[in-house]
Amino acid sequence: MQDEPTPTELIKTVADFLRNEIAPAIKGHNSFKLRVGINALDLVTRQLALAEAGDATEASRLKALLGADGTLMELNRALSEKIARGEVDLKTPGLPEHLWQTTLDKLAVDQPNYASYKRELGK
Repeated sequence: MQDEPTPTELIKTVADFLRNEIAPAIKGHNSFKLRVGINALDLVTRQLALAEAGDATEASRLKALLGADGTLMELNRALSEKIARGEVDLKTPGLPEHLWQTTLDKLAVDQPNYASYKRELGK
């Protein structure tokens, strides 16, 4: 049985249709609202493509950093509590790298065209 097109392909196709066929014909405030909708579809496409892998690697880093197991939310809560209590800080081995990589992973989904993000990728 074929399960095509995938949800990602469907969303991308709709976004491309709206961007290329409908947007040029829309003016004024409705054009703005259409661009917001297209951006939301693009964001969902990136979430479907990238977020799961990013979350998995983030959880893996957190487990190693904290020496604990749990869901991503639980691990992030535990890290936040340790930071708030002063038990870990930027001198803690692995923490700065974890925070930086998590930031880059989130930007890849939320703001891939952000100039500073693109510049960092070019390093």
